[in-house]
Formats: sequence, C-alpha cells, structure tokens
Amino acid sequence: MTKTISLQPATFNTMEEERDHRKERLAASFRLFSKFGFDEGIAGHITVRDPKYTDHFWVNPFGMHFSQISVSDLILVNHKGDIVEGEHSVNGAAFAIHSEIHKARPDAIAAAHAHSVYGKTWSSLGRLLDPITQDACQFYNDHALFDDFTGVVYASEEGKRIAKALGQFKAVILRNHGLLTVGQSVDSAAWWFITMERSCQAQIMAESVGKPIFIEEEYAKLTAEQTGTEYEGWLSFQPLWERIRKEQPDFLK
Repeated sequence: MTKTISLQPATFNTMEEERDHRKERLAASFRLFSKFGFDEGIAGHITVRDPKYTDHFWVNPFGMHFSQISVSDLILVNHKGDIVEGEHSVNGAAFAIHSEIHKARPDAIAAAHAHSVYGKTWSSLGRLLDPITQDACQFYNDHALFDDFTGVVYASEEGKRIAKALGQFKAVILRNHGLLTVGQSVDSAAWWFITMERSCQAQIMAESVGKPIFIEEEYAKLTAEQTGTEYEGWLSFQPLWERIRKEQPDFLK
C-alpha cells in the first residue's frame, strides 16, 4: 500500500480545528527539539499565535522538559503575560521575547528559540552565517544579528530591541545567546531553527579545518529563492512531523 503524504498546508473549517492543529505541531516541535538535543535545563521556548485571540499565544510550561510536553500541557498567555488557559507557569524570558516578536510581526504565527550547542557557539562570534552551503543559503540576506548581550531577557524593552533587530527577516542571531526563528506556521519556524542550527555546525566545522569557499552572490540569491521560502520551510518539516508522530504518538494527548 502506498502512503500518501500531503504536500500542501492544511485548511480548516473552524478556528477550533486550526487551534488544535497549531497546538499539535507545537507539541511535536518540542519533542523534536529534545530529540535533536536543543534542550538546556529550563531554557528555550516555542510559541504559536492563537488563531482566534491573535494577541494570545500558546507556549511550553516553565520547567517541563521538552521530551515530556504534550498538547494538554501547553499554556495560553495573553498580551499582558496572564495565563488564560493551563495549569503551569510561563517562562518570564519567553513572554518578554515572544510577546514583542508577535506584536511587531503580525505575519509571525510562530517563533522558536533554544540554547542549542552550535547556535550559541556561533552566536559568540557576533557574525552572520555565510553562504558556504546550499542549506545556509536559506538564510542568505534573510537573517540578522542582535549584537548585544545584557543578561537574561526578562524586560519587554529588551524584547522590543530583539524584535527590531529581527525586522522582516526569518531569523536573528542573538550574540552570546543563541538563535531565534519565526515563520507563518509552527512547521516553518521549527524547521528554520533546526536547519539554522545545522548550518552553524557546518560553518564551525568548515572553519576549523580551513577557509570555506563562498557560493557566488548570484547563485546564493537564486538558492535562497529556491529553498528559503515559507512553503519550503513548511514542507521540510513534514517528514519530521511524520517521524515524531510515529515514534512518540503520546504527545498528541
């Protein structure tokens, strides 16, 4: 029997259906982040905007390991930081950063941030990624650098500065901190983070043994147009969704 895989984003008849879909993808992303080693104690958060209450977002419970998060554990937070739905507390840094990202970028349905090893290592250099691989070209002229570090982000003003640095790009490197990505779906935001982390790893490895050869600007731009679109980000996440759904179906509870 041939398995059919959808190559187009889902459509919904009701906001409730869309909310459930977003929450399922959010819980799946936490499981995947844990599987890939993107968890670091209590650090890290992924958020998705609620389809009905668009100034509210769903986020992971503070202090719960990514590998344990299920749909029923997710909490809904409003624009003031109040917990509207859920039985857990929210990470103060998650609210300070993500609330300002969602506010500044109405198109950003989801945002992802974690203290992944290669992302935080690369961030300490205070540099953008270079177009040295096809995958890195997904971020060519489409990521920024927040060239500052003043401690853990708990204040909304710091979140506003990060949002300003992000601008209209899909990702921002937070110096001495790590990576942050956004997308028009949980799928794309999570994928951009995963592939950006791997691009950081690839550049660190390449520079450890020599001087990488840059892809010429003309072809870097072309490759970005081919692989860096919102659809390509969504599509690249689908095999991971199928994998985690098969391996850890309990996240859907």
